[in-house]
Amino acid sequence: MSGWRRLQVKFRTAGLLTWTRVTQPHTGRGGCLTFCQSLSTGGPLRNDFFKDLEAQLAAMRKKAADALPGSSWSPFEFNPDLPPERADVVIVGGGVMGWSIAYWLKKKENKSAGMKVIVVERDPTYSQASTVLSAGGIRQQFSLPENIHLSLHSADFLRNINDHLGVVNEDPIDLQFNHSGYLFLASEAVAHIMEENYSTQRSAGAKVSLMSPTQVKERFPWINTENVALASYGLENEGWFDPWTLLNAFKRKAISMGVIQCCGEVTGFSDTTNVLMNRDGEEVHLKRIKSVKVQMPNSMEFQPVECAIVVNAAGAFSGKLAEMLGIGLGPKDSIAGLPVPVEPRKRYVYVVHCPNGPGLDTPFLIDYSGVYIRREGLGGNYITGVSPEETEEPDTSNLEVDHQFFEDKVWPKLANRAPVFENLKVTSAWAGFYDYNTFDQNGIIGNHPLITNMYFATGFSGHGLQHSPAVGRGVAELILDGEFQTLDLSDFSFRRILVQEPMLERNIV
Repeated sequence: MSGWRRLQVKFRTAGLLTWTRVTQPHTGRGGCLTFCQSLSTGGPLRNDFFKDLEAQLAAMRKKAADALPGSSWSPFEFNPDLPPERADVVIVGGGVMGWSIAYWLKKKENKSAGMKVIVVERDPTYSQASTVLSAGGIRQQFSLPENIHLSLHSADFLRNINDHLGVVNEDPIDLQFNHSGYLFLASEAVAHIMEENYSTQRSAGAKVSLMSPTQVKERFPWINTENVALASYGLENEGWFDPWTLLNAFKRKAISMGVIQCCGEVTGFSDTTNVLMNRDGEEVHLKRIKSVKVQMPNSMEFQPVECAIVVNAAGAFSGKLAEMLGIGLGPKDSIAGLPVPVEPRKRYVYVVHCPNGPGLDTPFLIDYSGVYIRREGLGGNYITGVSPEETEEPDTSNLEVDHQFFEDKVWPKLANRAPVFENLKVTSAWAGFYDYNTFDQNGIIGNHPLITNMYFATGFSGHGLQHSPAVGRGVAELILDGEFQTLDLSDFSFRRILVQEPMLERNIV
């Protein structure tokens, strides 16, 4: 029996590809002759063909070697975007508050390779982030001393921002801060509250001035002072700035200090529970988070991250995050049945063009009707809006803008207070979420009594951006030092919610 013994392949550098059958006498097992076939080239071939062939053969040899026992080969590809499996602190929420906390944690630690901090943000484009969709204001004109001190400390931080957040070999930070001040107008019915707030603000160190309607008209002749009984004007450390720049400054600095950025969504927790008895003989379930489940965007892939501390800085959705641990889902008369009172509230911001507007002579005006307006750049553009009535809160399932709301609720009040805005054009608009604290419209800072290693920084109801530098520092102190050092923020803890003692802020815009 005869057969092909082997296939010889010979390549030459010139000539066309030809087949040559070569018969060689060879004795097979049965003593018969066998034939072999050789392949030779008689024409030119491109060098790329040989390079590709050699590369493919090399890849095949490597795959074969990797498949051998003891190799590190795996059929699954490694996703470089996955967060690490372990961390010291996981911060849920990559808005300005989350990055501020991350920065202060590393700043206080003062070692880039020490504590491992991860910031998890589900919206890397920040297209729905409260931070960048805000009006960007900062003021000291609050009714509570705690909020005034937060603003004063944050204003000092922003004034010296390059000393804090500057990065070597990077451009200096320009917040585009407009020091135009806030001007609050009060009717006769609420003038006494403005006077009380003024006394509180001055005692706390804020530079604020009370103005009569006549003084307002002299200083800002374009304002209609009809039915205005009193006004309060910020003389220092008030105005507005670019929120996006502040967010990126915190983020850039924190990453340069070793903070790890992760794009993903926290979809669950792994925790342990200890059951204790209180003085009334009732069971109390204390939870401790062991790991955070981070889901990758547009994927079924997830990574459990073991950690010692979790910070809930998820803004408008921090209440939903707490529900994943059972907070608010227990018996109604128990602590576990008390939800985190933070929910999203949609607010519209309208950009209008008014060529004959007041221009540079525009403070951040807050009318007692709730309508506000401030200048936006130098081209005759302004930002305006108003918070809706409690019974008219818009749908929060999307961020669509209601333009009829401007026609019905904003423009009439704005034109009444400043007739120069009777002629304007809406050039753009957007909607954003407040992390609205339904209990008392103030921030919640500190850990939850039933979750021993989760800290909250949420519920600021519209003034989280301006307070982020001071709050971030306070949360870092609470985590690393066990107590507040710079400012005493203990009144913002969960205790007031548990005992139902709201600390109401009367100057909410």
